[in-house]
Amino acid sequence: MSLKVLVVDDQGIVRAGFAAVIDAEEDMTVVGEAADGAHAVRLAEELAPDVVVMDVRMPELDGIAATRIITGRPDAPRVLVLTTFDLDAYVFDALRAGASGFLLKDVHPSELLDGIRVVASGESVLAPSATRRLISHYASGPRTVLPVGSSPELDSLTSSQRGVLTLVASGLTNAEIAEHLGITVGTVKSHVNAVLRKLGLRDRVQATILAYDLGLARPNPPGTHL
Repeated sequence: MSLKVLVVDDQGIVRAGFAAVIDAEEDMTVVGEAADGAHAVRLAEELAPDVVVMDVRMPELDGIAATRIITGRPDAPRVLVLTTFDLDAYVFDALRAGASGFLLKDVHPSELLDGIRVVASGESVLAPSATRRLISHYASGPRTVLPVGSSPELDSLTSSQRGVLTLVASGLTNAEIAEHLGITVGTVKSHVNAVLRKLGLRDRVQATILAYDLGLARPNPPGTHL
């Protein structure tokens, strides 16, 4: 079954280019295109895409605001935000708005396609520069606790789940966490799913932000991934 993708960008030539690359894949279909955030919100509700490829700077309603509206609905699609290198500071707002990934527009087509597949599968993806910016932000800036990050909710986690959350925030994959803890990948997946469910989080990106906000994790050197 093909992944249904909605492409959102205010530049027609860019939008058409992304759509052509995506539509050329056997496992993906572009079900719609939008040139602004307001139109994207309407099409996301009408077309029920699996993934929305979202630009940030657009007229009427920007990509951050559109992402927040789209991901706030029941059975929301996953949102993969794309923007230029000069704008990657928007990564924080995009992720807090509910985006599951953040890539730069100069990404290789294969990386874009892989990113769509990754977020569609329930995982998260961040461009290396965005990961470095995220780590740097938490290394030097003040923390603001997310609404979902109350201590009582964290108290609902077992010690194993709390440990896995900390390692997820360190940028380790499930396989790396399994090796680190000496458990199976299946057990790690179970712990991650339990953490997301108990804390009301959508994915590993939100879990990572929450862990940093609450001081459960500390920045690692650049080069880690989510």
